[in-house]
Amino acid sequence: MGYKNQLSVGLGLTLLLLGGTALGYVTEPSKPAAPEEKAPPVELVNTSECYSCHTNIEEFHSTGSHATVNCAYCHDAQEHLDKAEEDNIGARPITLMNPDVCSSCHLMQYNSFVEVNLHSKARVEKASFKSRSPMFDKLIAGHGFAKEHAEPRSHVFMLVDHFIVDRAYGGRFQLKDWTHITDGRGAAQGAWTVLTDAEPETSEQKAFLPQTATAANPVCLNCKTMDHILDWAYMGDENENAKWARTSNVVDFARSLNHGLNCFMCHDPHSAQPRVVRDGLINAVVDREMGTYPYDAEKSAEVTMTKVTFKRGGEEGEDFRAIGLLSKPDSNVMCAQCHVEYNCNPGFDTSTGEYSVKMTDRRTNHFFWQNVLDYRAAADQINFRDFKHAATGALLSKLQHPETETYWGSKHERAGVECKHCHMPKMQTPDGQSYTFHGQRSARYMKADTCVSCHEGWSDEEAEYQIDAIQEYIRGKITKAEFWLASFIDIYSLAKRQGASEEVLAKARAAHDEAHTYWEWWTAENSDGFHNPDMARESLTRSITISQDAIKMLREAIGEGIDKI
Repeated sequence: MGYKNQLSVGLGLTLLLLGGTALGYVTEPSKPAAPEEKAPPVELVNTSECYSCHTNIEEFHSTGSHATVNCAYCHDAQEHLDKAEEDNIGARPITLMNPDVCSSCHLMQYNSFVEVNLHSKARVEKASFKSRSPMFDKLIAGHGFAKEHAEPRSHVFMLVDHFIVDRAYGGRFQLKDWTHITDGRGAAQGAWTVLTDAEPETSEQKAFLPQTATAANPVCLNCKTMDHILDWAYMGDENENAKWARTSNVVDFARSLNHGLNCFMCHDPHSAQPRVVRDGLINAVVDREMGTYPYDAEKSAEVTMTKVTFKRGGEEGEDFRAIGLLSKPDSNVMCAQCHVEYNCNPGFDTSTGEYSVKMTDRRTNHFFWQNVLDYRAAADQINFRDFKHAATGALLSKLQHPETETYWGSKHERAGVECKHCHMPKMQTPDGQSYTFHGQRSARYMKADTCVSCHEGWSDEEAEYQIDAIQEYIRGKITKAEFWLASFIDIYSLAKRQGASEEVLAKARAAHDEAHTYWEWWTAENSDGFHNPDMARESLTRSITISQDAIKMLREAIGEGIDKI
């Protein structure tokens, strides 16, 4: 492979490997040249001069497919070069973050990334009558997600949509006007080209609009962008060399970020080899030795991850940042940097029942790396729950977007199908050039390039019919699980008012936790069960049964039969 497991660097200069912006800089989005203008030529540098200090970068760069790409295309380092001769350090160079840098060579990939999928609507609330989870607000009562929990859309908006969601910043950040809701190229250029800040002179997290929440924190931003990659120590720990940490003021942190889904999150910028940069994933796979496929030892041995640690302060400096290099491209693992269930907020320590897990605790940046059937045991192992339900007082989990763990063991995954085959297929330009589609949209909108390419003999219409058959069935189970959970919450409140014993109520709260997890996983997972319909059915029917049994127990405790529901 040619990489070293430990790379020592002087005062963070060779952290440029990570493709992030320099410490203390807020990188301005580069503006595309107007059609009638020509972009100014790049003033190339002598790469051998760069290698004379950055010896480990030479190992990455000179042997990879980016070997002919001059350093100046990605780094603005003139001041650094001018001063380096004087003091051997100089000013830290600026590393360009936006996808424009890559678009100069990978234009089709860039164009597909910024193309808005108009079929995937914006601001679709999951808790609406026609959406995935009409009873969501009642079942999640007590959590900020009850303010707005929207369906996902084009990845180019992932940072912008995070900034404007009602649950995150109290309505502080808004689109300049609603026409920017389809401005994919603007969002790619930088979030702050399309957003406004209601109070730019302050950094307080507070409500600016009614029915909003201030639930955002620095960890949840780590799967939206990696603009901060050079300024964030491993796991977000506080570090004198890191400008940002898990405990940073999230408003200030947000303002320093500009580009969603950086190319270098999956592609090493110097060698172009496959990698991951999300520290929680590296921690689960390597530090905790769970492997890339924790339910499949053979596949984990085939797709390995090497943790490369970077130091600051020379050979004797402390470990600062890490990346995870993959032995081979695997989009299931690369996409798991974001499409996964993980902790990204303070919460309750179940050993005490207290809201005592603060952002200083690494449990607030934790990948469970388990499927829905084993998730609660993994949460019990670290004594963590996200929130207390407003009606029952049960300590519950708030699931994120566990597509990866859902997909493990499914028929498609067993057949070798990866995320890229359905969401980023190979396509051709009109003149016959092949490229990988980077719009990351549902296969439903690309059936000819995905489903039909494998299921020979299917038409586009039949493929959609097959998709609908699976998803409508699972949506039915989600609805039934919601009904019985909602009924349980009502009857719990009734039983408590009528004097049910604490022993019975404690058993009911434990049942609530279990039934909630088996249900809520599927409102957070964004395929409506398509990624693994067998597991979806098993999980949701478990939820229904647990809720029904708990209702029966509570009814019996107050002398009423279940037939009176």
